[in-house]
This record gives sequence, structure tokens and C-alpha cells, in this order.
Amino acid sequence: MIVSETYPSNWEVRMRYKRVLLKLSGEALLGPESRFPYDPETMLQIAKEIHAAFDKGREIAVVVGGGNIFRGANGASHGMNRTIADQFGMLATIQNGLALLDLLERRCGIKTRLMSGLEVHKVAEPYITRRAIRHLEKERVIILAGGTGNPFCTTDYAAALRASEIEAQLVAKATNIDGVYDKNPRTHPDAKLLPHVSYERCIRDDLKVMDTEAFALCRDQRIPIRIFSLKEPGRIEAALTGAEIGSLVSSAGEPAAT
Repeated sequence: MIVSETYPSNWEVRMRYKRVLLKLSGEALLGPESRFPYDPETMLQIAKEIHAAFDKGREIAVVVGGGNIFRGANGASHGMNRTIADQFGMLATIQNGLALLDLLERRCGIKTRLMSGLEVHKVAEPYITRRAIRHLEKERVIILAGGTGNPFCTTDYAAALRASEIEAQLVAKATNIDGVYDKNPRTHPDAKLLPHVSYERCIRDDLKVMDTEAFALCRDQRIPIRIFSLKEPGRIEAALTGAEIGSLVSSAGEPAAT
């Protein structure tokens, strides 16, 4: 997959990103009031924005986390066997995937398929790359749950892997901060937002908005990553349709000073 080393015009960006992958954290589904397991209004807003981007001609895959229900690493830190804890977390992502599928089909009228890397054939199709691509070509949204189906792999890495497999042209990660900062904005008031940043700097400086392994895979496959906040309505639609919001991680990195 070839991505220009130079910064394209906004029009070129909007035309280039036909097939996109949206990474949603489980925590994003809780909404501003942290309703367990998810906030219905937040979920519906997410579904509507996916619908809006879909109506603009995008082929959309969604990888959803499970942190609003259970996070494998947290379970392991409290003494649970790590493999079992991660399987527990994978099941949480499938529950979130079912909830999102219901909204996309019932409230938005979009044909949607839930595919899982963890085999649960009663509720989700097994993830098969060629089948996933075929669903996209038939104008269906696909929700990719169950992580990679393996323990010790985060949903960030699953998003990078699935994006590589389906040949997505952009990974859009919705998170709870505005983008990539040069240091933790929660503990450093002087932290600076980086509108453009390279994969290498994210890895070298351990900028923890995504896993190192996920950054490395996207770098190797030359898939740009748009990292943005869910704080304001419309951000998902904007990111999926190529708007310059948040931070763009790419091989080009920071533009030279003029």
C-alpha cells in the first residue's frame, strides 16, 4: 500500500480514503457519565456517525475494544491467569460488537456483519479475510470483534492487523484525548499536540496513544493512523471521511518548518 511522503491537499485525502478501519475503545462506549456497560446515547451517536460516513461512500470496518466490561491486563494484574483474562476480554468485545450491530441495523438501516477472531459461531461469523473484504464490497459495515483470537494481543494490535489484512487505507482511532502529544497531557500542562507525527517518533518516545506493535505494523504496511477525540459530536464522521482533526501518524511525520 503506497502512501505519499508529502502532505496531500484536503480534497486528495478525502478521495483517497475509500476503505477505512475505525478503532473504538471500550471506554468510549461508557459516555461522559461512565454508564455501565455503555451509554445508550453515546452508542447511538457513534452508530449515526458511522452511518453518515458510510453514506458518503466509505467502506467501513470497526474494531471495538472491551474495556468498558473487562480488560484482560487488569484481570491478570489481580491474579487471574493471563490467557483466561484475555479470553474474558475478547468475549467483552463480542458483547460490544453485538450492541453496535443492533444499532446500525435497527436504528440506522445499514446491513452489518459481526465477525470474530475468537470462534463463537452461534453469535458471530468467524473472521476470514476474503469474506470480510467481500462484505465490504457488498456495501456492508463489518464489526471485527474477539481481538485476534489470541491472548497477549491488544485490540490496538488487532486493529492494525485487520487493517493490513483487508487493505484499509486509514486507521482512525477514537480515544479520550485530542490526539498525539509530545508528553502526557494529563500530567504535563505544557504538553504540545502534534498534528503530524511519524511512526518512528511514536515508537521511540513511547507515546502511549497506541501500542508499539500496532504502530510498527502500520508503519511496515504504510497505513496512516488518525488519532482523535470523541469529546465532540461529529468527530467519527470527520475522521472517517478524511478531515484534518487530531493527529495523523504517518511515515512523513512532522512537516519541515518554513
